[in-house]
Amino acid sequence: MKKILITGSNGLLGQSIQAVFKRESEFELYPTSVEEKSDISNSLNYRKLDTTKRDDVKKIVREISPDVIINCAAYTDVDGCETHKEQCWKLNVEAVNNLITAGRTANARIIHYSTDYVFDGKNGPYREEDKTNPVSYYGRSKLASENALKTGGLDYTIIRTMVLYGTGINVKPNFALWLISKLSKNEQVNIVDDQTGNYTVAEDLAYGTLKIIEKNCTGLYNIAGSDIISRYDFAVKLCDVFRFDKELIKKIKTADLNQPAVRPLNSGLIILKAQTELGFTPMDTTEGLQYLSKMLGKI
Repeated sequence: MKKILITGSNGLLGQSIQAVFKRESEFELYPTSVEEKSDISNSLNYRKLDTTKRDDVKKIVREISPDVIINCAAYTDVDGCETHKEQCWKLNVEAVNNLITAGRTANARIIHYSTDYVFDGKNGPYREEDKTNPVSYYGRSKLASENALKTGGLDYTIIRTMVLYGTGINVKPNFALWLISKLSKNEQVNIVDDQTGNYTVAEDLAYGTLKIIEKNCTGLYNIAGSDIISRYDFAVKLCDVFRFDKELIKKIKTADLNQPAVRPLNSGLIILKAQTELGFTPMDTTEGLQYLSKMLGKI
């Protein structure tokens, strides 16, 4: 039975991986996160772990001797990365190096998540082999983590994804949950119509991760929602599914927001390789939002 060490297990993706793997596999899971306790009450084998602390990472990897390390821990606040560069680099790059160093001692595979922000957003959507050119510090840190794995001397899989959404216990607000919170109170929202991309259900990404482990796939894969639309159009589709008032959505441009970090505008990820080699197609936007509605109805 494979032992799977999960970092960042209390986050949206970490919780989704635990749920999907428990349902679809017999892997032995070892969830870890920076918090004292697991947010999932039945999460066995939980350990507290700060991946930026090299000795702690080595200790836990030595104790568990995992076959696979799934790294869900990351600093994903894109604007925060511009203003807290040291913290961003520590969690997005140095922590990955810690996992690589520890992973070598256990001969473990590392599965790591990256982003469309490694591209400049001028010529999307992007295939795995397209040339990278990050325009934000967040994007540069994620590209640096990819390069660390490519030269790290152990088996790895890098999964690029984008605009992850879903629900879980104590998870940070994502784009979909933020929209639901605002629109359910009849509050107006300003949504950009010049950023395009895939919108990815966390459970789909978790299932794709499971398939990668089962099929022993290595290298680079794009796993994201199956259609590519603008943020504005996503918000409109969300109104259709949740029966909110579309008049509450005001269309604006990215430049109007004056955000610290530059965004890749014409983005998106082509997922043909994952569809072909992993044998599954992630949900499109409407399917994903219908699934989210069902999940929220269970809470």
